[in-house]
Formats: sequence, structure tokens, C-alpha cells
Amino acid sequence: MDKKQAKLRVEKLKVEINHHRYLYHVLDKPEISDSAWDSLKHELSELENKFPEFITPDSPTQRVGGKPLPFFKKVAHRAPMLSLEDVFTTEEFEAWLTRISKIVPTDKLDFFGELKVDGFAMSLTYKKSVLNIGATRGDGKTGEDVTENIKTIQSIPLKLREPKESEIKNIGLNADKVLKLISSGEIEIRGEVFMTKSVFESINKEQKKLGLAEYANPRNTAAGTVRQLDPSIVAKRKLDFLAYGLVTDLGQTEHNQEHLLLKLLGFKTDIEARELKNIKDVTNFWNEIHKKREKMAWEIDGLVISVNNNQIFSKLGVVGKAPRGAVAFKFPGIEATTKVLDIIIQVGRTGVLTPVAVLDEVDINGVNVTRATLHNEDEIKRLDIRMGDTVIVQRAGDVIPDVVSVLKNLRPKNSKEFKFPKKCPVCDGEVIRQEGEAAHKCINKKCSAKHREGLYHFVSKKAFNIVGLGPEIIDKLVDESLVKDSSDIFKLEPKHLLGLEGFAEVSAKKLVSSIQKSKKISLARFIYALGIIHVGEETANLLAVYFNSIENLTLTSEEDLKKVPGVGEKAAKSIKQWLEDKDNKELLKKLVKEIDIQSPPKISKKLAGKTFVLTGTLETLSRDSAKEKIRLMGGDISSSVSKETTYVVAGENAGSKFDKAGKLGVKIISEKEFLNLMD
Repeated sequence: MDKKQAKLRVEKLKVEINHHRYLYHVLDKPEISDSAWDSLKHELSELENKFPEFITPDSPTQRVGGKPLPFFKKVAHRAPMLSLEDVFTTEEFEAWLTRISKIVPTDKLDFFGELKVDGFAMSLTYKKSVLNIGATRGDGKTGEDVTENIKTIQSIPLKLREPKESEIKNIGLNADKVLKLISSGEIEIRGEVFMTKSVFESINKEQKKLGLAEYANPRNTAAGTVRQLDPSIVAKRKLDFLAYGLVTDLGQTEHNQEHLLLKLLGFKTDIEARELKNIKDVTNFWNEIHKKREKMAWEIDGLVISVNNNQIFSKLGVVGKAPRGAVAFKFPGIEATTKVLDIIIQVGRTGVLTPVAVLDEVDINGVNVTRATLHNEDEIKRLDIRMGDTVIVQRAGDVIPDVVSVLKNLRPKNSKEFKFPKKCPVCDGEVIRQEGEAAHKCINKKCSAKHREGLYHFVSKKAFNIVGLGPEIIDKLVDESLVKDSSDIFKLEPKHLLGLEGFAEVSAKKLVSSIQKSKKISLARFIYALGIIHVGEETANLLAVYFNSIENLTLTSEEDLKKVPGVGEKAAKSIKQWLEDKDNKELLKKLVKEIDIQSPPKISKKLAGKTFVLTGTLETLSRDSAKEKIRLMGGDISSSVSKETTYVVAGENAGSKFDKAGKLGVKIISEKEFLNLMD
């Protein structure tokens, strides 16, 4: 291929790749597979490597920059990035209407409603249709230039899509004016960078697998990711972007037109957004979204209700840092304020020290909350939280409550700073923080807190599943020296329990019977029960299938462990270190004498290459038994839906995974169809 042919091919490839980006990320109607799209990008990359003179800033290959930046430059916003006034009830919304009706008669108003995504506001400037600057909100007047990071977000076009004249005319705009500004002018767009719930869950799953501290919430994780100095780290986080505003005058007279035009320019916009004629429309929209909020792919904390007419919106002006013509109509119940009575440290099974705020009891969405996680030392410093502070606490779904922010103006004079301990508060052992990690760990192998947490894990549902043997009873058994390690659990007799508080003859026999029943256990559950760092449920299953017996696993080398599909370098090292430990070797010998470990049955290849996602409640199967069936037939299990998912098995009360599968065109099957597939 000569230079002329290469140049033509490069241009065609860029157009084709951008076209499929638009279909996938904006219209949600992909026409080709991810692997085909990757193949196009690979060809483009190969050509640009051979002919570097054809590389342009808008090329799809330029999304991830090279060296990390030393710092972020400051950027002045041409128009301020304003915040919004909050309203929480219909009465407060009506009060806002009354205030603005003094400037503009209410009968001349109609509204536009859209989701208030819990993300990170961003301004994007395009020059001659090519992305020039991506800047954070900052203080509203000045932000930071995070362009290299923003380029890694696939839903942000590096070059604006050029709409057809007919598309522009269909939304009531002058096609010549719009096309001229796209090709030769400067256009500023505003929107929200965010992280979907599924991506956040997968990141935290990986953190947990690696024995690292989990992140607080999608919003903070997205904000922290945007401010990473290394774009390659940002690229791995799979951030998303939703455009909601067009600062540049392209002839739009209504906010509704802005949304339509932003979609034509190549941006993802809010599919729930709509025009609203009156208060009744607004409240109906609020009620509708509030009901399905938990099933949505990303976090939202309310609606943005704006005056739809742009001329009237401008006439209403600005009060302080908020426009008069729009409000955030918030959802109630997931946040509340309370006081921090104390900050304590909990020591986990792997030795990670987790700071926890002890709170003055507060009701959040019908649940009495007395504690909230502070995650790690970095989060304490970021929040600048002290004992005695008044804080905002949030609780979403079943997530453990966490502190969102500190109301520093309410800080008492006698508030106390929290110093992270250098010694374990339980065993007084050495605490270290390894380079590159957010978590502090107690490294004392004999730490009693780690020991107890390890026993809780050992008897838990996904491990030995000993019914009736919970943390409270384990604590009593340990305190009375009846259980020194996990093997002692299987030596318990009714007579040992009769002296313990809460045990009579019947209850003692019942617990011992439950322990005896648990002695027969699959190899995968046994490996999981050992509590090896970086070995979760899925890794334990991979090890069980690969080695087939506990004896084979104990004799393996670190190099062999790395050969197990799905077992990474860190996990392999952690497993080998655990197996070589003198105390662990002794424990394994004792356990093997007491229990009956079942090697995995021969794996069928019937479902090889197929990935399943389970959602909702199944009628005849538990979630664990469904997973077991899939594994025994060679299938894979995922916690999140993607284009690579083969089937979503939907039970009753299926959630957001069901909705996402529908959007992506992933096949959804019932429990009955799933069982037929197994047969």
C-alpha cells in the first residue's frame, strides 16, 4: 500500500469506527460485534504506526495518551458552570414557581425534565469539530484541563458527528448555520462524567479479590478517576458521559432542541428526558422515575426541571451561583445528617483495618443507622472528618452506609482529629501500608481479630454453611477455648456446649448435628473456606476444577498456579505463600482428617464458551445451585451484563440487569428455559 492509498484508508477507517461508536454508545444499536470494532481499530493503529504523518488528534487510536501528566493546568470557563437550587417536595417546587412567576407569568412557562445523574460535571470544547479541551467544573469559574483523561471515554466523540441537513431541519434549526459552526467554529458542550453501577461493582469485586479496600461509591470513584494524572488508569475504569447542555448558540430556542442536537452531534443523552407542560406532568415524571430509580444503570439523586424556553430561561437570570430557571427536584430518603460520636477500627479476616464512624442514631429511608464505613485513611483525610462533626450519611439499597461529607461550619471547638493507628488495636501487632495500596494491614499472623473473622468466614453460607453457628456463638467457643482453630469445630460434642450461655440439651444436639452434616463438602467450597487472600468463590472453583484434589493443590508450584485460567500473578503468589506456611500445613492435615472433601464431578463441555448472568429470585433453584449447574457444564458466570453475555436468566423481581440485557439485545431466558438448557 502506497502513501496515497494509506491516507485514503486511514480516513475511511476513522469514519467507519466513529460511525460504529455512535451506533453503540449513543443510539444503543450496535451493528457489529466488539471484536469486529476492535479489528477495525487495530488496522487503523497498524497503518498509523507505518505512516505516523497521518495521525490526527481526533483519531480513535489517540484516546489513551502516553506519559502521565505532571499536573493539571487551570482553565477559565467562558460561561460560569452553575449549581442548582434543591427542592424536595411538590410544595417547594410550587414555591419556586411562585417566585419565578413574579418575573415571567406562569401561563407562558413549560418545562423540560431530565435525570440528575450523580456524577462529575464537565465542559467540552470543540474547535473545527475536534475535541480541544475537557475541563472540570472547579469553582464554577475556573476548572482543570483533564482533556487527556476525557479522551479515554468512548461515549465522548473525539470529533463531532456531522448531521445530515434533513436531521437538523427536523428539529427546527438552520442547517447552514449549524454545519458551518461545526466545521469551522468553536462549540462548547456540558455534561456529566459518571460510572455505571455495574462497572463500580466490578471494580470493587476486583479490589476485594486482591484484598484491597473497596471504593466508597460510583460518584467519588468517577471523580477520583477523572483526576488521575495517568490516562491509562482512567481508560481501565470505563467511565461514561451524558451530555445535557449546549453553551454555544446554534440557533436553539428550547432546551429540548439542545438534547436533540447533542444526540445528532454524537453524544449520549438522557433517554428519559422529556417536555413537561405543567406541575402535574412534573410530579408524574418524578413519581415514575422515583419508582424505577434503583433499577437504573447509574446512580441518580433526582430530576433537573428547567424552563424549556431558552429566552425566558435567560431572562430569569442567576441568583448567587444558581440559575433561577432550573431546580434540582431531589428524591428523599437516602441521605441524612447526624453526629459522629466516635471513630473506631475494625480488623478484617485479611488483616485490613477499616475505620468506622459511630453515629448518633438516625433514620435513613426507614432504617436506623448507627455506624458508617470510612473505608480507609485516605478517605478520612479527604473528608477531613473528626469526632464531634456533623456529617451527611448516605444509604442506597443494601449498601453499607457511608459518610458523604462533613458540615465543617457546624464543627464544635472540642472536635478531635483521628490518628490512624500504627499498631493493631486488637493484638498490638505491626500495621503496614504497602506501596500503591489504600489499606493498612495488621501483619501479625496470630492476631485474634483476624482469627475470629477467619472462623466467621469458614462457617459462612458460601463455605461450610454450618447453620446455627454464627459470629456470636463462635466468639463464645473461642472465649471458652473450645475452638482454637477451624478443625476444632468438628470435634465439638453436645456436652461441650451445655455449659455455654443459651445452650440446653436440645439446642446443643441440634448444633452438633448441623456441624456433622457440613463435613461433606465440595473441594471448591473447602478452598474458599480456607480464606486465602485473593481467592474468592470463582477462583476457588477454578482451582478445584484444575487440580481436582486438595493433595494436588498442596503439591503445586507458583508457576503451575499461574497456568490456571483466571488465576493471576498476585493470587498465585498468595496461594503458594498460604500453602507453604507451617501453621497452615498443620491445619490442613487436621481438617482433612475430620471432613469428607468431594472432588468436582467431570465437567461437561455443553456450555463451554457461554456466559450467564443471574437476576431476580429463582423458584426451584438457589442462586448457588444454579451457578453450580452452569460450572458443571463448562459455562462461565458473570455478575454484570455486557455484549459478551450469552444468556440472562431472569427470575421474579429481576432488576437493572434485565433492563440492560434488553437494551443490549442479550437473550433473556426464564428459569424453565434455563433448566431445559441444562438437560
